[in-house]
Amino acid sequence: MRWAWAEIDLEAIAHNVDVVRRAVAPSAVWAVVKADAYGHGAVRVARVALAAGAEGLCVALVQEGVELRKAGISAPILLLSEQPPDQADEVVAYDLQPTVSSFEGVSACAAAARAGTQATPLRVHLKLDTGMHRAGADPVLAFGIVEAITAQESLQLASVFTHLAMADQPAAPANAEQIRRFDAALRSIAGIGTATPQIHIANSAAALALPGARRDFVRLGIAMYGIEPGPDIADLCRDLRPALSLHARVSATRHVAADEGVSYGLRHTFERDTVVATVPIGYADGVPRRLFGNGGEVLIHGVRRRIVGVITMDQLMVDCGDLPVSVGDEVVLIGGQIGTAGRDAIPAEEWAARLGTIGYEIVCGISKRITRRPANS
Repeated sequence: MRWAWAEIDLEAIAHNVDVVRRAVAPSAVWAVVKADAYGHGAVRVARVALAAGAEGLCVALVQEGVELRKAGISAPILLLSEQPPDQADEVVAYDLQPTVSSFEGVSACAAAARAGTQATPLRVHLKLDTGMHRAGADPVLAFGIVEAITAQESLQLASVFTHLAMADQPAAPANAEQIRRFDAALRSIAGIGTATPQIHIANSAAALALPGARRDFVRLGIAMYGIEPGPDIADLCRDLRPALSLHARVSATRHVAADEGVSYGLRHTFERDTVVATVPIGYADGVPRRLFGNGGEVLIHGVRRRIVGVITMDQLMVDCGDLPVSVGDEVVLIGGQIGTAGRDAIPAEEWAARLGTIGYEIVCGISKRITRRPANS
């Protein structure tokens, strides 16, 4: 076993689904497991989320949905944005539910559904761009696209949805304006066809902080992994549990004299004699190289110790001072550790704050070189 690994607390995933499910009821929860479940492992997370009460799954790419189907998962799987037309046949073959936001997308899905062997119409979802300007149809096209969908016997309109650009800042006026535009579009399509589509707006931040955005279901992403969507939502995340921790073991120690440097460029020199521990994990594993210059720390024996010198591709160095440290000692980079003074923890949000980014990027950036295993295994 390599001396660097991540642990996934599946009980925390189930707990977080349950916390949000209770908070948003009677709205349902669909679990977002794109990007390999934000680095946590899509198949295992999907199974746990469904068992905890999620009613469907959301992914970004066709291949992500195919992976879940090949693992035997039969729950509804929503593709969150319109996919290339040449993937429509695969969407149908694996019983995925595509998003459409153009007439071309409707045509591609209809043709693939007619050619498929499924006994029921293909369920498609219409995404509207109400202000984020990333993906989705202009709301003025909603009427025409819904008409195009309902005109196809091979298709069924399953839902209409949008995505908020500033849900992590609940007080931002843009949220109310996007919801207003969305509701206006819904009124424009009311009565088209015979089936009433489901409506959804909320991601994790909106699900927790904007009750008016909780419609038929919410799309539970980052909060399912116990990471706050943003600082303005922190208080609403107090009952969530982080699901991922990142660990390594000390691979070497050495005494380094005062005024000596460490790592590439010798960009860090020591003011006093010290012990430096080498840890076999680096930027190729998802520890950002720039963390060394922004106060990055690790836990060894429950004590915070500073990362020193440039983080290299496969290794980083830690200033241990007079802390007793030996080869094989556990190092916690993200997560908690118990020491003589009690328990301390370094959350993913701490890395994000040091680097001027968000917790999403931190956990998604942990590479495939790092083995994920269930916590306490």
